[in-house]
Amino acid sequence: MFALSMGAQDQQKFSPEKFDADLQEFITSQAKLTPREATKFFPIYKEMQGKQRALYEKQRILGMQRPHDESSCLKAIRERDAVDLELKRIQQNYHEKFLEIIPASKLYDVIKAEDRFHRRMIRRFNYSNTQIPQAPQTPQMNNNNNNRKWNWPNRQGIQKKD
Repeated sequence: MFALSMGAQDQQKFSPEKFDADLQEFITSQAKLTPREATKFFPIYKEMQGKQRALYEKQRILGMQRPHDESSCLKAIRERDAVDLELKRIQQNYHEKFLEIIPASKLYDVIKAEDRFHRRMIRRFNYSNTQIPQAPQTPQMNNNNNNRKWNWPNRQGIQKKD
């Protein structure tokens, strides 16, 4: 069974090749693709990803823009909608191509596996880039001059890895 594993080096340095290999392995495992199906499926899948990647970059650029008037806002909304629709058209066209290679039940499992993989990777990325608090420590009683105060040890979270 496939397990997502990320060592300390993996968290610090992203490798697109490793990401793609892990994604392919995860999809193959989760959708139970045969070696023959996987051999036919993944070249077309990578072709689809290439077309989508260009549109994702366009979305990223559009998302960084801040229109300053109504006309510009309307134009930005329409551009974003057009990119979203084009992404869906690409997806729909490639789903038809995939259905010539694998049955609908396996394609459905591929789609679910891809979503699951990306959610897990985002969760891992977010987890690895946040501070993790230490477990609470037991306070020590300070009995100086019958003044009862609780002295908590210095609590510092684990520093984020660079």
